[in-house]
Amino acid sequence: MMDSGRPAKQHDLQLRSRKQLDLTGIQNVESFDSEEFLLRTELGGLTIRGTHLHIKHLSLENGQLSLEGNVQSLVYFDPGSQTKSKGLLGKLFK
Repeated sequence: MMDSGRPAKQHDLQLRSRKQLDLTGIQNVESFDSEEFLLRTELGGLTIRGTHLHIKHLSLENGQLSLEGNVQSLVYFDPGSQTKSKGLLGKLFK
């Protein structure tokens, strides 16, 4: 049953040849570097891992993000989850 008082949350992504990723429903970019992006979406957290990742287009007002690079994984976690980026020490001590 839909709650008519609030708009439905929406988040979509389109991955093309593992090189270009277009996303909607983006609320915030929590952290990013060339190997990992940690995002907050309308439907929870999303971690994108790969190599040579960079932002092609970002509009938080419209909830849109486009990335380029070599995408290796997309991992979702629940909005209340405590999953966070590894940080510098976590990356050093894999």
